[in-house]
Amino acid sequence: MSETLVGDGRINASKRTWLIASSCAGAVGVGAVAIPFVSTFQPSERAKAAGAAVEVDISALKAGEKMTVEWRGKPVWIVRRTPEQLATLPKLDSQLADPKSLRKADEITPAYARNEGRSIKPEIFVAVGICSHLGCSPSDKFQPGPQPSLPDDWQGGFLCPCHGSTFDVAGRVFKNKPAPDNLEVPPHMYMSDSRLLIGEDKKA
Repeated sequence: MSETLVGDGRINASKRTWLIASSCAGAVGVGAVAIPFVSTFQPSERAKAAGAAVEVDISALKAGEKMTVEWRGKPVWIVRRTPEQLATLPKLDSQLADPKSLRKADEITPAYARNEGRSIKPEIFVAVGICSHLGCSPSDKFQPGPQPSLPDDWQGGFLCPCHGSTFDVAGRVFKNKPAPDNLEVPPHMYMSDSRLLIGEDKKA
């Protein structure tokens, strides 16, 4: 009777030892797997940099010219519009799908850009250069007048080569085009007359 109890005790002790060893090994294994798995949720330095605001010097940008910078992996256009280009904007309202930028207003057009020029300063237009249809990048078509793929009364703006959507120099899409919305105006603000910050608008 006593030998049986001792024998059972030995078996239980062996089982306990095996279970403890297995549990420890399992815990180490799970920990080894969990650490890299959890680390995938942490933003990389590159990802942080990609989301950071971008400061741009626009002092050399002349009237009628456009420059492109990258923000969050997207092309952002900065256009210095001419007085002639600005003068065309009120004349086009009847031809545009969303002339007052009311569609998806908070998503596409910040409150300070919900005006005819879609800008803080009338002459400077800032927009994400991606068509709202399928993500192509429109081309500059600033020259007014008849041109291939454009109407004879073209006043200047942008043409998406993928499916023919057209936008005026405020990034407003024309009616009956594949693109459903105007071009996006990103958050932005002026640090000075010649320096623009893309990605932040706390002081705008």
